[in-house]
Amino acid sequence: MTSQVSSPTEQADGSVVGEQRKPGGTKDVRRLDRVIIRFAGDSGDGMQLTGDRFTSETASFGNDLSTLPNFPAEIRAPAGTLPGVSSFQLHFADHDILTPGDAPNVLVAMNPAALKANIGDVPHGGEIIVNTDEFTKRAMAKVGYATSPLEDGSLDGYRVHPVPLTTLTIEALKEFGLARKEAERSKNMFALGLLSWMYHRPTEGTEAFLRQKFAKKPQIAAANVAAFRAGWNFGETTEDFAVSYEVAPATRAFPTGIYRNISGNLALAYGLISASRQADLPLFLGSYPITPASDILHELSRHKNFGVRTFQAEDEIAGIGAALGAAFGGSLAVTTTSGPGVALKSETIGLAVSLELPLLVVDIQRGGPSTGLPTKTEQADLLQAMYGRNGEAPVPIVAPRTPADCFDAALEAARIALTYRTPVMLLSDGYLANGSEPWRIPDLEELPDLQVQFASGPNHTLDDGTEVFWPYKRDPETLARPWAVPGTPGLEHRIGGIEKQDGTGNISYDPANHDFMVRTRQAKIDGIEVPDLEVDDPHSAATLVLGWGSTYGPITAAVRRLRAAGDAIAQAHLRHLNPFPRNLGEVLARYGKVVVPEMNLGQLATLIRAKYLVDAHSYNQVNGMPFKAEQLAAALKEAIDD
Repeated sequence: MTSQVSSPTEQADGSVVGEQRKPGGTKDVRRLDRVIIRFAGDSGDGMQLTGDRFTSETASFGNDLSTLPNFPAEIRAPAGTLPGVSSFQLHFADHDILTPGDAPNVLVAMNPAALKANIGDVPHGGEIIVNTDEFTKRAMAKVGYATSPLEDGSLDGYRVHPVPLTTLTIEALKEFGLARKEAERSKNMFALGLLSWMYHRPTEGTEAFLRQKFAKKPQIAAANVAAFRAGWNFGETTEDFAVSYEVAPATRAFPTGIYRNISGNLALAYGLISASRQADLPLFLGSYPITPASDILHELSRHKNFGVRTFQAEDEIAGIGAALGAAFGGSLAVTTTSGPGVALKSETIGLAVSLELPLLVVDIQRGGPSTGLPTKTEQADLLQAMYGRNGEAPVPIVAPRTPADCFDAALEAARIALTYRTPVMLLSDGYLANGSEPWRIPDLEELPDLQVQFASGPNHTLDDGTEVFWPYKRDPETLARPWAVPGTPGLEHRIGGIEKQDGTGNISYDPANHDFMVRTRQAKIDGIEVPDLEVDDPHSAATLVLGWGSTYGPITAAVRRLRAAGDAIAQAHLRHLNPFPRNLGEVLARYGKVVVPEMNLGQLATLIRAKYLVDAHSYNQVNGMPFKAEQLAAALKEAIDD
């Protein structure tokens, strides 16, 4: 018998729903075009692992997706407290999406703290799955609940599913003979099984993952698989969940190719490896662990087979010092850090400017100043990247716009560093680093040729006819100096931070020479070839929204909403922040109003105003979280109508 499908209906959240009624009294299946789910619990409840597994299965199913992991700042905050809540939000759809979503359609709350910390984001009518076992008087009092929110009517506007997750998990694992505490740890897998049933996610990958993860503890592996299956079976049999949902693969969202789910830090690590292979240079990473950049160090350390060498130094200064030494020795050299580490590395970055050696400085931005908000995102290092060194020390700046784009940004940063013999700042941030999305694995022929020619012999003839090597004799097109590998006969030359004489590289205190060298280094950066800025303006709008970095997703989603409502607005997004694209001034002059949304207090807007004398309007947020599309759409609508 064929199932019947009702005509699709538009939901309050904008998703399209159809309903299938299965024969024989089985549960209904509703079709959705998109869903936003948030898992929330204590930092020890495994919410990030749960979200990662749901994301992996969703990616393998073929949905477009975007994620937002949200970690506590403390390594182990007190259990059951608001500061200790960890969450993972996933937006997946049957069409192209750009953000992890403004508000969750479904909240899985593992305890009272998770409910209280996240309930404000759930729209009325949303579904809430709560672990009732954790709603004890003590646990509720710890977060300020005088009465149980499950009983006092405060959740009447939501579809609440009370589930004793802990009890059900322990019951499902009785046969394994685990202690109660050990059995409780699998409740996140029970929740994952339940949600996998609700949204028809594949299960084979998660079961294989659990067996591999706990291969050395087969009893724990079997218990987690059993908990996962028990959650699935609970959804199938309980009367409380009368409906499951289907979100079809996003077959029209992606060009043909092989895809995988990837996070920003992983994409960046792969981009660095690819750059080293395309340049035919060994990759050296000198780094010191810092949130949220440490994943790049961890990942690169796994790839010695690709000629990668990683060095975990005793501090940030030693890390970049080793990287600069590797650059001098002929490697593609990288150092990774976050904002506080950039401050410590600033003197050595200035030395790299003076030595004119290729060096990639990867800054995964986080909330500041000082230690600030280690696990939260921000875009507030732009001015530090632009000016945060003594003297005139210009450095190119590249910024990826999505997690997958971190791969391409790494290749572009390497191209600039190797071609122009300069340190390059790559500005990612915590949102991109930890978030994930589908990524099309490129073919090798799509990757750029980054091979460089090392100096091999004399490059200058003196007046008396003697052939010599001048380490600061420049390429007339790029103004790059030659790159001489130490030990090459006849290419001995001085290095150091004291000013160099043009051409010879000898120490020079001559005022005119210093002026010339300062202007030459600046001209080299100004002359870097970068693509023109592309503008998306189908309706000849009067207002332009200009972004950079991770604001791309929220801005684009907001622009789509405004255009769907009939408003004309143009959009442009900067990848290169130093130098700016050559046509940026001409683009800005075409619009009566320019709005610059940033997760800082207006740093790009300040640069735009100073360089182009444009009255750029800032729209700023500095709360450690990415913009919401609805919030941005309202602000841009106000700018259009003003």
